[in-house]
Amino acid sequence: MPTAHEDPEWSTLVRRYVTPGRRYLKLGGSCLRMTGRERARFTRDLGRDAGDITPRELSVLLDSGWRERKTAAWLITVARRTEFRERLGELLLASEVCYAGSSYCVTLATFGTPADADLLAAYLDHYLRRPDLYYDQPAAMGALLHLDSRLGTDRAARFLAPDGLWHQWIGGPPRKEHHSAPDSYREAMSELCSFADESSGHCRTVPTPPGRTVRSRSRT
Repeated sequence: MPTAHEDPEWSTLVRRYVTPGRRYLKLGGSCLRMTGRERARFTRDLGRDAGDITPRELSVLLDSGWRERKTAAWLITVARRTEFRERLGELLLASEVCYAGSSYCVTLATFGTPADADLLAAYLDHYLRRPDLYYDQPAAMGALLHLDSRLGTDRAARFLAPDGLWHQWIGGPPRKEHHSAPDSYREAMSELCSFADESSGHCRTVPTPPGRTVRSRSRT
């Protein structure tokens, strides 16, 4: 049986969705530094690809490496494919590869329901107890705070209490004083969700998320 890298379908999917313009590197903080024209082109192409890729093809990418998983998570986010919620929650908790976890957090923050908050809280419950591990704790905290602001909840409060798990994680060892301002992660996550919303405007069929209006556009 061929490995993923020897599979013609896998190679086609990577060339089609992952590597054009080094997309996998731009999904995340880099996309927020794009110029107006670059951003418009990038969100257009991302939205159209999110509408084109099939659920089975997304599953193939999610079974691959970090580049493929990161890209698949963003395509899932933009197309609002909430049927992948539990799968992404499992991948986030498993933390099998680097770089992809923060993208799962963007997906859950964009989906924007209590079920997504549950998955983020489960991750924080597990990994804030491991100060020796620097994984996606800041992204997950930012996503949970973002959801609290949207849902009118206070799920993050128990983690952020003076004796809570967040401060225990920061205290280490090793110490992580540069992570002492969780609101900065909420702001960054909100910006990434806005970027995903902008891309969704170019997706052929996008369900309207709770508490938000997203206009879908037909391809021209």
